[in-house]
Amino acid sequence: MFLTVIESLNEGFLKTLELFALTLLGALPLGLLLSFCTMSKFRPVKYLMKFIVWVVRGTPLMLQLIVIYYCPGMLLGNNWWGGGTAGRFIATVVAFVINYSCYFSEIYRGGIEGVPRGQYEAGQVLGMTKTQIFFRVTLLQLIKRIVPPMGNEIITLVKDTSLARVISVYEIIWSGQAFIKSSGLVWPLFFTGVYYLVFNGLLTLVFGGVEKKLSFFRV
Repeated sequence: MFLTVIESLNEGFLKTLELFALTLLGALPLGLLLSFCTMSKFRPVKYLMKFIVWVVRGTPLMLQLIVIYYCPGMLLGNNWWGGGTAGRFIATVVAFVINYSCYFSEIYRGGIEGVPRGQYEAGQVLGMTKTQIFFRVTLLQLIKRIVPPMGNEIITLVKDTSLARVISVYEIIWSGQAFIKSSGLVWPLFFTGVYYLVFNGLLTLVFGGVEKKLSFFRV
């Protein structure tokens, strides 16, 4: 029985990892794009993006999952995501990417705006273009500044993947809870915590190592 439980938990954890990886793959670049939009000098774009970020950050991810998955079918009579497990998973990834890109955008924005203006002006004096200034002056300092808050958000993402079960997406919590209903076993559900603790422990070590690598660069 133990091996059966572990096999099921491993399967659920792989789906959790897939959701985690796809969310980062989409949210990290989209968050950077959103941060540029919220800092744009073109006011319609700036205020529209600020409003979207405000709404997404101000409402629960669980609510966003429900709205994104169910509303297209209920309001338009057309389920964009398709049926079955695949459709639910796609909707979940979309909801997670939108949610976390808004959080990441604020981290990026804070990091960019935290770079002293004088360094940007010094780059201009040296004849550097805006692109050169960003990649040669701003980027290194941006990375240094955002690693701690970004690490916290990414660790939170690991735990938030459990919310996917609200629209019946199979993940590790779902696989652990299934044994309560089928076999009356409670320990598999508690055992899922070990997976989260180990994974988050590894991420903590990784981000700690990154911070040490960047410690030579004082800001």
